[in-house]
Amino acid sequence: MTKFILRWTINAVSLFLAVRFLDGIDLKGGIVNVIWLGFIFGLINALLRPLLKFLTFPLILLTLGLFTLVINTFLFWLTSVVGQSFGFDLLISNPVWWNAFLGGLVISVVSTVLSWLLKDELKGKN
Repeated sequence: MTKFILRWTINAVSLFLAVRFLDGIDLKGGIVNVIWLGFIFGLINALLRPLLKFLTFPLILLTLGLFTLVINTFLFWLTSVVGQSFGFDLLISNPVWWNAFLGGLVISVVSTVLSWLLKDELKGKN
């Protein structure tokens, strides 16, 4: 259960930093919206990322892994769409693809760094 909450927190912090530092991404509401969007983002990643990586494996291999950035862009955009349908307004301005790409990139970098810093807690070691 602690790993789940820690992963949820990492997603929420990553989303918050993407919203905070990128002009093309805006979030209406407060910290509660960030927390729920972190949950939605984690759920979308857990359900769709493995399938998308499996289906696009040849492209990932051909581009030496760079196609995963396109997958991250799509998952971030999808989080915005799903979040808006639940009333959590994560708004991506025009050009949507470029801003979603930058948002996905920020989220990937922050999540990777936080996961690396908290690797022992995520593995369950103390």
